[in-house]
Amino acid sequence: MTHPENEKPARTPLYARHLALGGRMTPFAGYELPVNYVGGILGEHLFTRDSAGLFDVSHMGQAILKGPDAARKFERLVPGDILGLAQGRIRYTQFTNAEGGILDDLMVTRLAPDALGERLFLVVNAACKAQDFDRLRESLPDLALEILDQRALLALQGPLAARALERLVPGVAAMDFMSGENFAWNGADLFITRSGYTGEDGYEISVPAEQADVLAGALLADETVRAIGLGARDSLRLEAGLCLYGHDIDPTTSPVEAALAWSISRRRREEGGFPGDARIKRELAEGVTRRRVGLALDGKAPAREGAEIANARGEIVGIVTSGGFSPSLGRPIAMGYVPPTFSAPGTALALMVRGRPLAAHVVALPFVPNRFHRAPKNL
Repeated sequence: MTHPENEKPARTPLYARHLALGGRMTPFAGYELPVNYVGGILGEHLFTRDSAGLFDVSHMGQAILKGPDAARKFERLVPGDILGLAQGRIRYTQFTNAEGGILDDLMVTRLAPDALGERLFLVVNAACKAQDFDRLRESLPDLALEILDQRALLALQGPLAARALERLVPGVAAMDFMSGENFAWNGADLFITRSGYTGEDGYEISVPAEQADVLAGALLADETVRAIGLGARDSLRLEAGLCLYGHDIDPTTSPVEAALAWSISRRRREEGGFPGDARIKRELAEGVTRRRVGLALDGKAPAREGAEIANARGEIVGIVTSGGFSPSLGRPIAMGYVPPTFSAPGTALALMVRGRPLAAHVVALPFVPNRFHRAPKNL
C-alpha cells in the first residue's frame, strides 16, 4: 500500500495517550505511531522481558472471512493447513505468489461458524492490508469479507502479561498458546488471542475502537505494565528470530528460504494447490540456494539491513535483512541470507559496514529463547 508524501498519516485511537505519555511519534505503514516514550528503547525492551509491555498495533489489518467451506477455499491462497485448524486455534501462514514468493504473512484463527458458514479471523500486516483484502475479494468472490476497521488491536507481552490481564479479564490466564476466545470487559466485546511478536508470553486484544483507550488506561494503571513503542517491538522480535515483512521476507523470498517450512503441514506439502506450490515443493525436496540465518557480531558495532555478508576469502555471499543491538544479550545481532554451505552455526563470516568487515558468526535462531506459554502436560 502506498502513501503519498502529502497524505497525512492516520492515527490510532490511542494517539492522544501516546502524546500524553511522551511518545516520540513517527510515520509507520501509513500511521503515526510512537517509536519510544521517555524511558527509551533500551529500557522499554528490558521492561518487556522482565514484566509486561503494552503495544499499540491498531495499524494492523483485521478482518473476518466467512462463508461455506471457507477454510478449504482460503487454502487456495496460502500454504498453511487451514482445513485442519480446530475452532479457537491460530495458524501462522503466508500469502504466496505464483513464483512461490511471500506477498504477506498473517495469523488465521478459526472462529465458530455462523449462519453464513465457516468463519476465519485474519490479522495481516499494515503495509499490505489493502492489497491483501483486494486479493481476498478477487480470488474468493463467493466468500464474504468483513473488514474490522472499527476495532483497535493492543498487544500485551511479557512474563507478567497473563497476571496483569487476568485482573481485568478473568479467564485469560487459562488460555493455551495460539488460541483465541471471546471475552467481555466494561461492556465491550473483546477477542483475545494468546500470541504475539516478541518471543514472550502474551496476548493480542481486538477491542472496539471507542473502548481502546479506556482498556489501555486500565492496563497501564497496573505498575507491572508500561507502554512500549515500535523501537523495542522491533528489537524484541529480532531477538526472537521472527521475520519482518518487507525486510526478512518479501515477494522474492519463499517460505523455505526464510526457514518457515515448519508452517507448511505434510498434507499441504503433498497436495499443493496454493500459489507457487511447484517452487516450494521443489525446494522442500531438493533444498534452497540461500537460507535465512542468525548472525552474532563479535564486536560492538552493529550491522544494519543491506550490509553485505562476506566469507573468509572476502567474497560476498549474502546480505543482512535485519540488524541491530540486542539489549538482552548486550551485543549486536543480525539476520540475513547466505548459501547453505555458510549456514551452519559457528560458521565465521564478515558483515561489511562502510567498506569495513565486521567479524561475525552464524548462530541458531532464536537469539533469545522463546518463552511462549505452554500448558502443563497431563501426568
